Amino acid sequence: MDSAKDEASGHEGDNSLMPVLRAIALDKTYPPLKPGGESLRLFHNLSFEVEAGEMVAIVGDSGAGKSSLLHLLAALDTPTAGEVWCGDTNVTKLTPQQAGAYRNREMGYVWQFHYLLPEFTAIENVAMPLLARGVANATALAEAAIWLQRVGLADRAENRSGELSGGEQQRLSIARALITKPKLLLADEPTGDLDTGTAERVFELLQTLHRENQLAGVMVTHNLEFAARCDRTLRLREGRLVPAS
Repeated sequence: MDSAKDEASGHEGDNSLMPVLRAIALDKTYPPLKPGGESLRLFHNLSFEVEAGEMVAIVGDSGAGKSSLLHLLAALDTPTAGEVWCGDTNVTKLTPQQAGAYRNREMGYVWQFHYLLPEFTAIENVAMPLLARGVANATALAEAAIWLQRVGLADRAENRSGELSGGEQQRLSIARALITKPKLLLADEPTGDLDTGTAERVFELLQTLHRENQLAGVMVTHNLEFAARCDRTLRLREGRLVPAS
């Protein structure tokens, strides 16, 4: 990741004073689907920051672009204009290879659908980001065992993902997202597919681990009760983020 920072960094000074995440004047415009059609401008001059230890909820109507915004923050897509910074790394200037390293080392991502690998056990799924980094198998599995304990799944280590409940699968995906010790956590409707009681337990776990690890967090959610329990709530409206009323 050092090479990525060398190429993408443009800020000097005490990085500890910087917000962990900065989105600056983002614009995302999609071209027309057919000749003569209209382009779609999803974001216009969108800016916000997230400090270490802060959880920001993003709410908005379906189709407003909430998931698309997370994709820009995660370097899964690139803006038409503007920049995304994680610490002193300009995420928008990363090559695809550097973007993969950024996602593996600097951020964790929790999806609405867990995307666990069904042919692997729970402990192997959690260890996968470290194994992808080149960490020795024994070391990665030992660290994964610690994270399974933290999310309450130590007794499910050898089960495959299909043998787990929906709530257990999502807890497993949280452990997988955090095993790399990221500084940024992105969560896209992490409780959207869960029943009320399970959703509450998963949200509480996410909040606890976020606080314990002093992460900068951005959570997209339709659950306004959960959003109100975050440090700030922003509403995506007409291509910009505004404080939720």
